[in-house]
Amino acid sequence: MIHYILQIIGFQLLFLITYDLFLKKETFFNWNRAYLLITPILSFLLPLIRLDIIRHNIPSQYNIQLPEVLITNSPMQVHLLPEVVIGSESSMSHYISLIPIFGYLWYLGIAASLFLFAYKIFKIFKLKKSGTKINAKNITLISLPNTTTAFSFFNTIYIGSNLSEVKKTNVLLHEKIHVREYHSLDLVFFEILRILFWFNPLVYIYQNRMAMLQEYIADAKAIAETSKKEYYQDLLSQVFQTEKISFINTFFNHSLIKNRLVMLQKSKSKKIFQLKYLLLVPVVSMMLVYTSCTEDANAQLGNDSSTISKSQSTILNNIAELKESIAAKGEMTEEERKALKGLLLLTTENGFSEPFFQDVVADAEIPFGVIEKVPVYEGCEGMTQEATKKCFSQKIAQHIGQEFNTKIGEDIGFDGRQKILAKFKINNSGDVVNIQVRGPHPELEKEALRVLNTLPKMKPGIQDGVPVNVMYSLPIVFDIKK
Repeated sequence: MIHYILQIIGFQLLFLITYDLFLKKETFFNWNRAYLLITPILSFLLPLIRLDIIRHNIPSQYNIQLPEVLITNSPMQVHLLPEVVIGSESSMSHYISLIPIFGYLWYLGIAASLFLFAYKIFKIFKLKKSGTKINAKNITLISLPNTTTAFSFFNTIYIGSNLSEVKKTNVLLHEKIHVREYHSLDLVFFEILRILFWFNPLVYIYQNRMAMLQEYIADAKAIAETSKKEYYQDLLSQVFQTEKISFINTFFNHSLIKNRLVMLQKSKSKKIFQLKYLLLVPVVSMMLVYTSCTEDANAQLGNDSSTISKSQSTILNNIAELKESIAAKGEMTEEERKALKGLLLLTTENGFSEPFFQDVVADAEIPFGVIEKVPVYEGCEGMTQEATKKCFSQKIAQHIGQEFNTKIGEDIGFDGRQKILAKFKINNSGDVVNIQVRGPHPELEKEALRVLNTLPKMKPGIQDGVPVNVMYSLPIVFDIKK
């Protein structure tokens, strides 16, 4: 969910940058209005789109794979165990408690935003009750006593009685265009987004851009129906007091007047500049490439037919190169012969039970994905294959959590989450051997090595009735709280 929200924010930022750099200063107001309404919706939809044709036609080395997984230079297949998080009891409970807190904050923000929205609506209806109602064709006019306020909300125009008749005429002309163009719908749309995504500053920027654009639209159409000189004078004469409500169309807004005057004097953009909207094509295409080539952890573990086909091609190429190397050398060393024989063992049916391979069985490491019986941790006996794997992971996590010295974080002065990457082998006797550890500090590495050396003897993995070696990789996260 967090990744989805981050993608939405990222896409909205890219759309807004494109708008500000290339489109905002053009006079294609209706096109810009459509852009500002469509792109937020696209930002919600694009992260959900996965186009296989894009992923399959992009070389695998350019695929973006999230989340990051452990990469090892070991030639054997390694089973990646679930991440183990270590910390003091209070630290762990604090970390776990953070998970639902974000959800609570979201709902709390929505509730506060809804309350604020309701308060704004209340202020509008309060103004409506305090004014004098005048019905016109398809429009309701509210005359507000002793004020110079001027704004519209849906089909209702609010106008202060202290405005001069000339100003009232220009204001009414301007606000009628807001009503006729249904501008309030646009602003309420962004108000709803502000309620749901109150934490996203880009929604507020979108609403600001839309409010500014609507003033340009109303000015452009109003100036065609009145004296341009008088219209300019009204804008320049003074800044009137008005209600600060984000989803109403205010005529007098100090921060907008300068921009409105600049845009009124701007010549109409040439039609050829409409080609700028074609920028949406590469922008959306880049987003589709990103979303189509981004896979979650489950997708990474899936057997994509295209990936399998490419892997098979790589294997065939490697075999061909191996043949050429052997032919060029003429003979192999004993170590090379045993390595090749061990590879053949893994691809031969019932190879572990054949006498021909007995000299390499002890050194062979069976891929975890094809092993008949996985290693069994003490207390996990008599379960199914999947249950045994799950029990194994739980026992490993429990053992490390109990044995790890949680005070070491204070000794080395570290804070926060520190990741330690460990790799070990359960050999054909059930012993934990060949432990390798890499971490951010030698003391953490030393402690992880000590804890892994205390793992108990297990029942080894079985292939073709023969005990075999199995390699594991284990990420350990030490959560250090000061």
